[in-house]
Amino acid sequence: MTTIEALRSKEAHVGVVGLGYVGRPLAAALQRHFSVYGFDTDHRRIRALRGDAGAIGAVETVESGGLPGMRRDRLTADPAVLGECSFVIITVPTPITGDRVPDLEPLRAAARSIGRNLKPGCVVVVESTVYPGVTEEVVGPIIARESGREAGAGFHLGYSPERINPGDDAHTLERLVKVIAGADRRVLELMSAVYGTITAAGVYRAASIRTAELAKVLENTQRDLNIALMNELAMICERLAVDTGEVIRTAATKWNFARFEPGLVGGHCIGVDPYYLTYVAEQAGHRPQVILAGRRVNDAMGNYVAERTATLLGAARGSVERANILVLGFAFKENVADVRNSRVADIVQALRARGAHCSIFDPEADPAEIRDGYGFQVVDEPARNAPYDAVVVAVRHRVFRSMFPLEAITSLMIKERPLLIDVKALYDRTAARAAGLLYWRL
Repeated sequence: MTTIEALRSKEAHVGVVGLGYVGRPLAAALQRHFSVYGFDTDHRRIRALRGDAGAIGAVETVESGGLPGMRRDRLTADPAVLGECSFVIITVPTPITGDRVPDLEPLRAAARSIGRNLKPGCVVVVESTVYPGVTEEVVGPIIARESGREAGAGFHLGYSPERINPGDDAHTLERLVKVIAGADRRVLELMSAVYGTITAAGVYRAASIRTAELAKVLENTQRDLNIALMNELAMICERLAVDTGEVIRTAATKWNFARFEPGLVGGHCIGVDPYYLTYVAEQAGHRPQVILAGRRVNDAMGNYVAERTATLLGAARGSVERANILVLGFAFKENVADVRNSRVADIVQALRARGAHCSIFDPEADPAEIRDGYGFQVVDEPARNAPYDAVVVAVRHRVFRSMFPLEAITSLMIKERPLLIDVKALYDRTAARAAGLLYWRL
């Protein structure tokens, strides 16, 4: 019996290492066709995914709905279960350090756990975002050292970059083309059979593992640069007194215009992955120019929004000091709970440094994660008895449209020259100004 036959008959097992925003939907899709074990070192997350009482405080689990249909005993923090698996997929985070260089420790830890519990002949596929060479030059040697087995003989390597987009109901795992790359043809065939089962869009066979690794970081670097261009355009439009949105809409009438919007670029992908590309480029002797320029622009946008808020408040109220400001949204993007690398924090810190008082409200995010990660307290709801001098709509959550129509926003603010900072253009500018608001957006 071949490995794929054993997997299909559920005599062999698939393991998913890391049950975050990538691993959860992947495990859920796989378990409809295969026998799946889910492994994560976070005991709280495992308890929450199992549905244990008192453990559903994990926002990620609430957001994803857990792993319906998956047996409780198949969700574990015990790495020994990996020894039962013939096909293991790594979906752990790959962040950056404070010095903006790749932090591969979560990936290394996953490789150590797999190596210590390796089933002979196991295929190990990395889905985490990495720079070219990591799968074969970092993950492979760790597994070999821990297991005492040689890559290509005792175990086999593959790479399939994740393309999960949190908060996006259109581009789900089942609808995405799955890029796959294997160390040899047999591995590639097995990966094609496994991933081809869970995606209707099909698989794309990359020329090599390094090609697939580089393609992944390129995808997010391209988006980062395009947003940086729109952010710089917004700064130019501000000086020229031209509306950025109108410029973009006009340019978008051309058939080959790539439409992007200005905004804050945070999170665990677009704001991080370009540093993986620049790191490997510098290791190869090339100093990137365009990529790092885009990163500088995007990393500065929170401070830019804060500066414009302070300037406009100063013009309207005389000073930003002691101003009462409501910040709506703290997640790194709309319609998600994830607050990792949120650039809204830059806005809050910069305004507080100028003496303003900022209240943060985000019904999507976990207040404990904001408190523990950034030291900010979050209000349960906007104050009704202390009108705000300004409201900063930092994240375009869908729920804000129903919670805060323009009249509701106006009712929260002072009567004389209230300021609305609408970072992502949630509101109509003409209507806002007609309602008596001083209005600004990127």
